[in-house]
Amino acid sequence: MNKANQDLVIAIDGHSSGGKSTYAKAIAKELGITYVDSGAMYRAVTLYAMENNLIRDGHIDEPALVGQLDQIRIKIKFNPEEVRYETWMNGRNIENEIRTVAVSNYVSPVSKIREVREAMVSLQRDMARDRGVVMDGRDIGTVVFPDADIKIYLTAKPEIRAQRRFDELMEKGMEASYDQVHGNIMDRDHQDSTRDISPLKKAEDAIELDNSSMTLEQQMAWFKELLEKKSEEG
Repeated sequence: MNKANQDLVIAIDGHSSGGKSTYAKAIAKELGITYVDSGAMYRAVTLYAMENNLIRDGHIDEPALVGQLDQIRIKIKFNPEEVRYETWMNGRNIENEIRTVAVSNYVSPVSKIREVREAMVSLQRDMARDRGVVMDGRDIGTVVFPDADIKIYLTAKPEIRAQRRFDELMEKGMEASYDQVHGNIMDRDHQDSTRDISPLKKAEDAIELDNSSMTLEQQMAWFKELLEKKSEEG
C-alpha cells in the first residue's frame, strides 16, 4: 500500500446499523491505519449515565451528566486475541454492554447534548492527531473532520439495517425482537437527522454508497476504485 495512504483521514457517515463500523474497520486494516468508532464513544457516555442513575424514568439529568463528563475516560483499543476493536471506559472493557438495546434507546438524546458532543469531538480529533485514521459516525465529515481526504456517506434501506442489527444481537445472545430493533432504528434516524446540534447529513463533498445489496468484498472493491481515482487526481 502506498505510504501516502497511511496518512489519510477518512470520514464515514451514515444512519444507524448501516455497516459503517464494519466497513471502516476493513478500510483501516487495508491501509494499515487507525480505526475509531465515534458512535461507541457516545454509547459509553450513555452507559455511564445509566449506571450512575443520571437517566430516570426516561429523563436525562443533563446538568449532572455535563458536570461529570470530566470523570469519563474513554479509549478504543484493539484486542488481538478477539481480533476486534473494543471500547474501554474508566479502565473497564464495556464493548458488549454498550451494544445493548437499552443503551441504543438513549444514545441519540445523550448525543445531542451540546457539551457531550463538544467533549467527544475534541477527543476524536485528539485520537487522529498526526496519524492516518478512519472514523465513522454521524458528523465526521461535516463537523469533526470537515477537511477529511475522503468522505463517504453510507446508506441502506431501513428494513435491511434493522435485519442486520437484529442478526448481530442474536449472534451475541441478546434478547430483542425484530420489530423492537426496527422501531429503534427508525426513531434514531429521526432524532439523528433532526437534532439541532451536528445533525446527520451528507457532506457536500461526500460520495454516497448504498450498500443495501452489497457484500463487504464488493464495498471494498468500490473503495479501492475510489482510492485509485483520488490518487490520480492528486
